[in-house]
Amino acid sequence: MHLSPANSSHPQEPSTEQLADAAQILGLLADRTRLALLHTLGKGEADVTTLTAACKVARPAVSQHLAKLRLAGLVLVRKEGRRMIYGLPESHLRKVVDEVLHLADHRLNGPTDTTS
Repeated sequence: MHLSPANSSHPQEPSTEQLADAAQILGLLADRTRLALLHTLGKGEADVTTLTAACKVARPAVSQHLAKLRLAGLVLVRKEGRRMIYGLPESHLRKVVDEVLHLADHRLNGPTDTTS
């Protein structure tokens, strides 16, 4: 398998702490439901009812996954009346989710770039 070089790489050698934190984040992303939740939140804020419908997962499971993501600092939550509204704190996570989904698409469907 041939992988092209990344558009931009990390500017310095990562520290042990950075590698450990990155591994923890990737571990949290290594769940289909959490990845689906983050993908949905990448489109904008949503409440649990909206996320449950979008991800086609039972409400208790969505709530449990959101709690894990919130504790890890990967999602933000704010209260709007009685509803809890979830969102992504930064664009870096959205980019990671998008890239891993593009990678999965590439692996499943082959390359789509016809310019090379």
